[in-house]
Amino acid sequence: MTPSAGVGSRAMLRRLRQVMAEPGDGQQRLDKITQVIATNMVAEVCSIYLRREPGMLELFATEGLRKDAVHKAALRIGEGLVGRIAERATPIATDNAPAAPGFQYLPETGEEVYRSFCGVPIQRLGKVLGVLVVQNTTQRTYDEDEVDALEVVAMVIAEMAESGALSAGREIERGKRGPLTARGVSAADGAAVGHVHLHDPRIAIANPIVDDVPRERERLRGAMVALQGEVDRLLDTDLLKGGGEHRDVLETYRMFAHDKGWLRRLDEAVASGVVAEVAVERVQSAARARMDRVADPYLRERLHDLDDLANRLLRLLTGAEATPPPEDAILVARSIGPAELLELAGRVRGVVMEEGSAGGHAAIVARALGVPMIVQAHGVVAEAENGDRAIVDGDEGVAHFRPDATVLDAFGERLALEAETQALYRSLRDLPAQTRDGVCVSLMMNAGLATDMPSLAESGAEGVGLYRTELMFMVRATMPGRDAQEAVYRRILDEAAGRRVVFRTLDIGSDKILPYMRRTEEDNPAMGWRALRFGLDRPRLMTMQLQALLRGAAGRPLSVMFPFVTTLEEFRKARALLLRERDRQAARGRPAPERLEIGAMLETPAMAHAPDAFFREADFISVGGNDLKQFFFAADRGNERVRRRYDTLSPPYLAFLKRIVGRCAENGASLSFCGESAGRPIEALALAAIGFRAFSMRPSAIGMVKRALRAVDLSEAEALVAAAVAGGDPTARPALTRYAQDCGVSI
Repeated sequence: MTPSAGVGSRAMLRRLRQVMAEPGDGQQRLDKITQVIATNMVAEVCSIYLRREPGMLELFATEGLRKDAVHKAALRIGEGLVGRIAERATPIATDNAPAAPGFQYLPETGEEVYRSFCGVPIQRLGKVLGVLVVQNTTQRTYDEDEVDALEVVAMVIAEMAESGALSAGREIERGKRGPLTARGVSAADGAAVGHVHLHDPRIAIANPIVDDVPRERERLRGAMVALQGEVDRLLDTDLLKGGGEHRDVLETYRMFAHDKGWLRRLDEAVASGVVAEVAVERVQSAARARMDRVADPYLRERLHDLDDLANRLLRLLTGAEATPPPEDAILVARSIGPAELLELAGRVRGVVMEEGSAGGHAAIVARALGVPMIVQAHGVVAEAENGDRAIVDGDEGVAHFRPDATVLDAFGERLALEAETQALYRSLRDLPAQTRDGVCVSLMMNAGLATDMPSLAESGAEGVGLYRTELMFMVRATMPGRDAQEAVYRRILDEAAGRRVVFRTLDIGSDKILPYMRRTEEDNPAMGWRALRFGLDRPRLMTMQLQALLRGAAGRPLSVMFPFVTTLEEFRKARALLLRERDRQAARGRPAPERLEIGAMLETPAMAHAPDAFFREADFISVGGNDLKQFFFAADRGNERVRRRYDTLSPPYLAFLKRIVGRCAENGASLSFCGESAGRPIEALALAAIGFRAFSMRPSAIGMVKRALRAVDLSEAEALVAAAVAGGDPTARPALTRYAQDCGVSI
């Protein structure tokens, strides 16, 4: 912000403070505010639109337009220039409003004579409460300083509106709500019942206008120093002393707490004439508006961290202690940083967020703490209220707020039943997954974090069928070096205690982006430059990872799997790189793996038809069911409109998978199935019936799959699948479901 902008906004704010001190009701204050802004901006019109009904903006006050239009004229969110400002949470300034895209005037206001237009959102903590507009009849270019000054004033109006000082006898889009079911994405498994605890601070600011700018800057800097100290101390807690991915996350978080650019933006906001709390909220709102427009998952995660830091800074500035959550808290937040969640360890039963991702920083910490989490549950912050009863179903990615008695009772029964079922699964933990007719199936678990490894013993998994090495790369601010990678791989094998671990090499691209590498824009990233294609084009990066894997094995057996293999030549190149590094390590006196297995993920239909040499040269093949299914059916697995339209148990897909089983058997390649389908009892039964004898799945699914397999006769299931394929049935699911239920398997 330039000095002139700060001076201009401070002049308006001083006059607004006088208005707020004068007697009068909310409507009188609003009317005077529009007069002050119009005079200071040399504008013929100043209008304030506030959200009234859901999705509607109502004209609450105006200077220059027809007074009889107040509380009558209204626009929908997204309608006209005013509606577009509210929808996008960004200013619009033009010297020719009638020619601007989306222009629509309200004839009852008499605004058709005004050509110039400048509007800014009235927002607080990312929530748009309304729109502030100035207009002129002549063509006028509103410069950056004027727009900035108007934004500062809009921020103060937002504080007044939230405090109820501008109610004008009319409520702003509120009201008691009934039961709500919110659907999102599961980021951490589990289920919980409790009461809502809203994460975002609700801070009332009595006087948003600053008297002494230098003194306010010092107060801001003091709070920043305290914030940085808090984060530094957090890294010394017992949970983080042992290292791991969640410590890496907090190191990145600390870097943002010390970011000079963030402090500079806060300083500029204070210079505009508002107190430090409003300055923090202004910068925070701007970050949230950017967050809504950013598609890049890494950048969104950074904005989440800044959002969490801003919340902590607000509490330090006000001197208010964060309201402690109840003992059965369901934390509801737009976003939450890893530090905040870590501090609440042991006091939160579940988390529901509007933002975030399953691979995000908060999700990593949630899994480390064993707390069920749902992300991308849009609109929950506005809908939930402190103290609301809530249910979090992390397995299904669904949250219920203010559930009626029938839903609550049903979920309580489900939790009780699950507790009994889990006890049954634990009793099967040390037993083999052997069917009634004597067929043994190997059940392994998927992992990607050091914090996942305790599940190996708890679940009864025979090993780790898929260790996603890319997660270590994704949670760090910089590329992990060879030594850092080696330490992680060594630790994973140590914790596996002799059980087999299959390390998948770096699988990035598509929806998995490294923060320190330039993103390549692609029309169809799932079928683009990713996984092994990326690794072969970046041989130094791939070589460093292979060296770290060999060193981490320290002479023990090592299994390495290459992702997204699409040709025999690609597999041969990758295999040659690994064998070359093994020989180099041995030549330098480092111990070679006792046994080195080199495998491939079969994720594209093309590889089902690969030359026999592929199946002979690969020590093992793992069918990547998630990707293979989306390519087989041409259905994007991230698109809810299409991904559920196609069934894993459809005869064409089962016949296709059976062909892969046959090719592996003919050429002596070990075969497993990895993906969501492996962790579902009916799907696992069908896959076993067509010849799969090894599965890798999430740890929590192993017990239910083992119980289902031990209850059935595989030859009978095989006959049902064969009949469905031969008979042209749309899916084998109904027949297998009936059979499983007859065998006593709970579905």
